[in-house]
Amino acid sequence: MKPVVGVVVSNKMQKSVVVAVDRLFHHKLFNRYVKRTSKFMAHDEKDECNIGDRVKLDPSRPLSKRKHWVVADILKKARIYQPPSAEAIAQSKSNAASSPAIPSS
Repeated sequence: MKPVVGVVVSNKMQKSVVVAVDRLFHHKLFNRYVKRTSKFMAHDEKDECNIGDRVKLDPSRPLSKRKHWVVADILKKARIYQPPSAEAIAQSKSNAASSPAIPSS
């Protein structure tokens, strides 16, 4: 098997991730390209992957009943939303209160 690239959809297990791999193929009857998604379980030794990361998987010997892939490297880290802290919210409110109001004409 050759290496595949996919997106991490679950990392709730220890040292394991579920990766969704998309593939396109040409349908001869419909004369259209069809997208199919396969989900593979992969071994993540350092437990570095998060949901949304784009990873490259290499085939390996069977590591468990469903796990036959190893995360080779993380190609692109996902952007994780971090809500603003309470200090930043308070500072933005104080800046808005101190600025003069614009009179409407």
